[in-house]
Amino acid sequence: MKKNIIVTGGAQGIGKTMVVNLLKNGYAVTVFEIDEEAIDELKEEVSEETVSMFCVDVSDENSVKDAISSSAEIHGNIYGLINNAAVAANKPLTDLSLEEWNRVMGTNLTGAFLCSKHVVPFMKDGRIINMASTRALQSEADTEAYSASKGGIMALTHALAASLGPQIKVNSISPGWIDVSAVRKKATARQCILSKEDHSQHPAGRVGKASDIANMVLFLLQPENDFITGQNFVIDGGMTTKMIYV
Repeated sequence: MKKNIIVTGGAQGIGKTMVVNLLKNGYAVTVFEIDEEAIDELKEEVSEETVSMFCVDVSDENSVKDAISSSAEIHGNIYGLINNAAVAANKPLTDLSLEEWNRVMGTNLTGAFLCSKHVVPFMKDGRIINMASTRALQSEADTEAYSASKGGIMALTHALAASLGPQIKVNSISPGWIDVSAVRKKATARQCILSKEDHSQHPAGRVGKASDIANMVLFLLQPENDFITGQNFVIDGGMTTKMIYV
């Protein structure tokens, strides 16, 4: 029986790359995605019998509970949960409505809480990986809702690690600039043209790719890495270090 990994927000961007990478590496995958058009396109691209897809609003508890139960029934287990679903409402603070704030918090932070809460009864020895962001560590203007939600993800991560250990290991990943402009549904996919300056400002010499994050996910899922929990892994090509210390 293949280990089943749930990926929220799994039909576009970093999440989609994770799904493809996990399938290539022998995992079963369950995709939670709110965008039905993106789900339909992913179904055309991915034909493995070991993948299942559900239209899920991660901020809705009943939707989450039903999809998790179905995932466990289909695949016979849940080994991993990747809380990747996220939205943003980046605008001047005085223009940011309470409704927009709550929508970002509901998807990015409450969604991770709900998925973690309801997946735990199905996990005997598993992994939860939360997608945070370098915005939790350094901010850009007009990102209050998104930055606050990702800071909450980091705190939720070490709290879950303390509560769920030793059986379940919980870590977070904080991506920096990851170019996913072409890894979207057809209606919005537009490859961004990156300049030499875009790449050279990173100590690593390039802008990040979705595969950089997907590979870190694979590392954290491996059973032999079970001494790692409660940690946040920054994957930004060295940008955070450069901007803070130089």
